[in-house]
Amino acid sequence: MKLHEYQAKLIFSREGIPVPKSGLANTPIEARQIASEIGYPVVLKAQVLSGGRGKAGGIRLVRNDTEIETTANLIFNSPIRGIPVQRLLIEKAIEFSQEFYLGIVNDRSLAKPILILSSSGGIEIEEIALTSPEHIEKSPINPLIGLQNYAARALASRLGIDYVLWKPLQQIAVSLWKIFDQLDATLVEINPLVVTPEKTLMALDGKMTIDDNALFRQKDFLELSDQAAETLTEQEAKKFSLNYIQLNGNIGCMVNGAGLAMATMDCIQQAGSEPANFLDIGGGATADKVAAALAIIMKDPKVNAVLINIFGGITRCDEVARGLAAILPEMRRALPIVVRLEGTNAEEGRKILEQYPQLLQADTLMSAAEIAVRESRQVAA
Repeated sequence: MKLHEYQAKLIFSREGIPVPKSGLANTPIEARQIASEIGYPVVLKAQVLSGGRGKAGGIRLVRNDTEIETTANLIFNSPIRGIPVQRLLIEKAIEFSQEFYLGIVNDRSLAKPILILSSSGGIEIEEIALTSPEHIEKSPINPLIGLQNYAARALASRLGIDYVLWKPLQQIAVSLWKIFDQLDATLVEINPLVVTPEKTLMALDGKMTIDDNALFRQKDFLELSDQAAETLTEQEAKKFSLNYIQLNGNIGCMVNGAGLAMATMDCIQQAGSEPANFLDIGGGATADKVAAALAIIMKDPKVNAVLINIFGGITRCDEVARGLAAILPEMRRALPIVVRLEGTNAEEGRKILEQYPQLLQADTLMSAAEIAVRESRQVAA
């Protein structure tokens, strides 16, 4: 679960990390009132869960009352990558002489969190890694011990950062670790972390991601979830505990298991098309869950063929077949549906599906992908 910048900064401030004075506005009038209280100049920042806000016009500097309502209205009426802007963070503009990146993220290759410090802040850390890797230093964190005080100082020393900044860097890094550890985060970052004229550090932007699998014990975050950042289809999928992500292709996918889902999407691309979604029905899926999954896929107007790839283990192929049989009579769109069943009760599942000639069965994953792409092209024609 991703948090908005303003939500991350509230947490930062609570843990003693310096952030600019700010307020949250829902209307241009509120934006003017907050700016008057804070004092100009201010920065207006669209609160959407999307990167590239600045390039999309979602971050603007305003110097006086005459500009602010017009500028706020412009941002409110300019969706960022298709996401509507419902809130603006009105923040005191800060002068600074240097920008850093400071963050903690789970490193899958090391199977532990790592502290990352870069002397080139203000741009995406991935871009820094590609263009200026010498400006990045990392330190693995033993989760049983936690982040040690010397870690941030050691990284700052290797990057040649002014000695005066080592102690405040250390303090902020330790606070980030506390947030990361106690709130079950998978990512906590400040970018940029700036040096003010007074030689203090301040977080000008913040990003946090909470582990979805830990939300059962981080229930306060459930109230912070921003459904406006999700499509209606993604919201519906959550109700059925389906792992669904909408993509840009035209072959709808239903698969059990994330790894198999990725392989299925690869095969669709190899066959010459693109997947319309990632959808993992998980293990032990019931007929009702399968029916709901197919209904969700069919709601995407881009979809003109569906590929269902099930390798039965905990999930029984006959249960999947019953779910498909239950939802087929209710389908308003007559699209080609290709089904490949293997594993537990696969033969029983195939016999159930034989009663539905509109379902095209395939023996292998690659042949299923090729049939789906072929049928999709015929529909598009």
